[in-house]
Amino acid sequence: MEKNRISARLAAITPSATLAVDAKAKALKAAGAPVIGFGAGEPDFPTADYIVEAAVEAARDPKNHRYSPTKGLPDLREAIAKKTLRDSGYEVDPNLILVTNGGKQAVFQAFAAIIGEGDEVILPAPYWTTYPEAIALAGGTPVIVTAGVEAGYKVTIEQLEAARTEKTKALLLCSPSNPTGAIYTPEETKAIGHWALEHGVWVITDEIYEHLVYGDAEFTPILRAVPELAEQTIVLGGVAKTYAMTGWRVGWMMGPKDVIAAATNFQSHLTSNVCNIAQRAALAAVAGDLTVVHQMREAFDRRRQTIVKMLREIDGFVVPEPQAAFYVYPEVGALLGRDYGDRRVETSQDLADLILDEVQVAAVPGEAFGTPGFLRFSYALSDEDLVEGITRLQQFFAKYAS
Repeated sequence: MEKNRISARLAAITPSATLAVDAKAKALKAAGAPVIGFGAGEPDFPTADYIVEAAVEAARDPKNHRYSPTKGLPDLREAIAKKTLRDSGYEVDPNLILVTNGGKQAVFQAFAAIIGEGDEVILPAPYWTTYPEAIALAGGTPVIVTAGVEAGYKVTIEQLEAARTEKTKALLLCSPSNPTGAIYTPEETKAIGHWALEHGVWVITDEIYEHLVYGDAEFTPILRAVPELAEQTIVLGGVAKTYAMTGWRVGWMMGPKDVIAAATNFQSHLTSNVCNIAQRAALAAVAGDLTVVHQMREAFDRRRQTIVKMLREIDGFVVPEPQAAFYVYPEVGALLGRDYGDRRVETSQDLADLILDEVQVAAVPGEAFGTPGFLRFSYALSDEDLVEGITRLQQFFAKYAS
């Protein structure tokens, strides 16, 4: 009876490292420890009042107490289409949009719709921790292509071509990037699009951080750069990061008719419609202007500059300046293979455990993102906590500076 109680496919899934770090930090904080968490990719701002009010009003309307179309409320899909034209510069038919329970469901359903047993998916690293799990669950094989600090965490066409085989079905593109904050330039995006078009490779493009771009950096939707790629591209998005709505769980996927039909059919059995109240809130968000988003972006930009400056003051941290999202991804290899008091630190996982235990600062180790020797810090927390947390790190590592 004990043999094979859990299916091999689910047993092979590793827990979300980012959520695990966040959960541990919150548990320690609840127990009274002065933990400062840099782990979660979650804006610290409340959802805007006008969005909350839309949800309250929707909750009182009996029509939202019933099942609604699996694909999503028609008004919301139309609003997402208008938002795409406004923000990304190309038209999309609302019928080619599927509203999902958060961005993660869109990720899983995108791979499930096009990936089969034995298909290969080129996955640039550092990558978000969920991507390889979603690929594997669909029966595919992640083919990791790594870009380090010297490359700005961005892969080249030459690397993609070297990784391509007759089994290559898709490329995962995440720009702006979690975990690095890197963003591909318009020229780089266009080149990747033409490479995919030439070789018949699908592109699954995660654009959930599209509005969190700083300085002179520019977000380039791949379908604006290469419109003819539309029949082999799935676009993923959502309201979580842009509108500080992580807990509302509303995402979407856009793609060719057959892909959206297959994913909708799958979702009809898996979850049915997304919560109508959350959809009405998302409608208020995407149909409105970007004033609130710009205010959050200004705060993130200020924090970005602060955390980069402070981390660069720690010997052993190599800190590229992120251009987007709300993460910084320093290389910490110089701090490994050393003793800190009576503790030996060999890996970035060891280092993350050390700083959590010693100075109550939570960061996510690079092992979670396919690149050991790095740490990810989210700067989606208050200015005061950010400065306090990095100051603790400065003081701790100063004691062991060579």
